[in-house]
Amino acid sequence: MDLLFKRQLFGLFTVGFLFSCVQVPAQNSVEKEKPSADYQPAFAGQTRIRAVKTKTPLNISIINNKLESPWSISAMPDGRFLITQKEGTMVILSADGKLVKKITGLPKVDASGQGGLLDLTLAPDFAKSKMVYWAYAEPQNNGVLLAIAKGKLAANETSIENQTIIYRATPAYSGKLQYGSRIVFDQNGNLFVSTGERSGNDIRMQAQYLNSSLGKILHLTPAGKAVANGPFAKQANARPEIYAYGLRNPDGLAINPQTGELWEAEFGPKGGDEVNIIKPGKNYGWPIITYGTEYSGRKVGDGIQQKAGMEQPLYYWNPSISPGSIAFYNSNHIAEWKGNLFVGALSGSHIIRLVIKANKIVGEERLLEDRSERFRDLVEGKDGALYAITDGGNLFKITKK
Repeated sequence: MDLLFKRQLFGLFTVGFLFSCVQVPAQNSVEKEKPSADYQPAFAGQTRIRAVKTKTPLNISIINNKLESPWSISAMPDGRFLITQKEGTMVILSADGKLVKKITGLPKVDASGQGGLLDLTLAPDFAKSKMVYWAYAEPQNNGVLLAIAKGKLAANETSIENQTIIYRATPAYSGKLQYGSRIVFDQNGNLFVSTGERSGNDIRMQAQYLNSSLGKILHLTPAGKAVANGPFAKQANARPEIYAYGLRNPDGLAINPQTGELWEAEFGPKGGDEVNIIKPGKNYGWPIITYGTEYSGRKVGDGIQQKAGMEQPLYYWNPSISPGSIAFYNSNHIAEWKGNLFVGALSGSHIIRLVIKANKIVGEERLLEDRSERFRDLVEGKDGALYAITDGGNLFKITKK
């Protein structure tokens, strides 16, 4: 082998090795648009991960197209669905999407802006207790706040009995945006509740305040009290119900059924939408650090993305997709989806499938991009299908052919 050929061979090997070590996320990512800011990720795979594609042939259908601004959907033990509608009613649909009951007589809501009747969840023992928990924007004399209520579904399924407000996220605020409001039960029968920081420049910093309910994950008993021995229970001037803080608008909240960990998704400003694994006592950074910018294009605060003592997002999007909800898929019906996280994208107008391995996002797929729908909430049905409600009033069913 002559010297020139050896040098050429070594050069090709070196270039190939270096190329294999460089992350080139945009080339095989589902995201093709340029980000709104040139911020660099903190680690490989934090954004624009490789594209994946479902191999299982899918059947996608709309089984109800007459919902009225639906916001949240829960699967009932018998296969039916309980759905909140923004203006203040709930409806029960049959497993095939037909209207069965309309529930009225709920508390007055402020449905302006991003308010209204928001999230709902069923008690773990709902089949026996018939207890329902829900969140809504409650009007106050000095503004609006997020209220969490509970009550028992009546035997005739047209009303909620013994309605009780168990928690109010204070302070109230005059703005009508970013309530958060997702509710999930932990394995001990207590509630995790997400709250938004209400958006305004004059209030967003309360996401960092431990004496405020805003911009937090709260840990509450079914009676609305702080779960004992929380991370800030013994800290002066801190609310004992706070589990984690530094969040912007956490509209996605779900427990990974395979690990028991709490996952969250939240809106960034212009770009910087995030997925996080929530740990007790941790600070998730808003509005100090973010991968987004103000809607004007200006930097948020000092324009930094990393700071000691603040958690990095597990994954983020720029430009925004507006994560309105998340749901884990845990059925064998579509085997390749088991353990995946699904995200309902509002401004993105699609459903995102995230493939997870060892608590890392290793693949992203975008589904139903051709439907021009704002996907508000997702749930795995008792039949193993994935169901999604949209702001346009549709209930989608996604199943294998």
